This record gives sequence, structure tokens and C-alpha cells, in this order.
Amino acid sequence: MLLPIAIFILIFYFMILRPQNKRKKQQDDLLSSITRGDSIVTISGVFGTVREVRDDTFMIEIAEGVKIRVLKSAIQTKRAPASPE
Repeated sequence: MLLPIAIFILIFYFMILRPQNKRKKQQDDLLSSITRGDSIVTISGVFGTVREVRDDTFMIEIAEGVKIRVLKSAIQTKRAPASPE
């Protein structure tokens, strides 16, 4: 009687909880590695350069002289620096 419940709990853990925790850890590592001058992309697709790092926000420059403040949770990726041609 308890065996099917135990199997269901194991499947739930390995299919849902474990991958979700892994993604959360990767996102936390990404956010902690972002520093001033890094190029980033927000969830909404806005490209910018980090100009200031605060407790829960970043001040990013999206064009020359145009700065916006975004939440850290709104950062999707950190872009690699462009290689000179």
C-alpha cells in the first residue's frame, strides 16, 4: 500500500523539484556574478550594460545617456563581451 505512494513521491521529486532547484541555483549564481560593465539581457528582451549594482536592483544603460533601473529577478542572461573584428 505504501509502495505506490513512495514511488509517486520519488517520481515527483526527480521530475519536478530537483530540476527546479537546479535552475534556481543557476539563476542565483548568474545574478551574483554580474558586476559593473557586464552586458545583460532582461526577460523582456532589453539589452543593456550594468552601470550600478544595488541590493535588489541594477541600474543599466540601454543607450548612450539612457539609464533604467530593473529588478535583479528580471535578468535573463549575461552576454559574453563582443569580440573585436
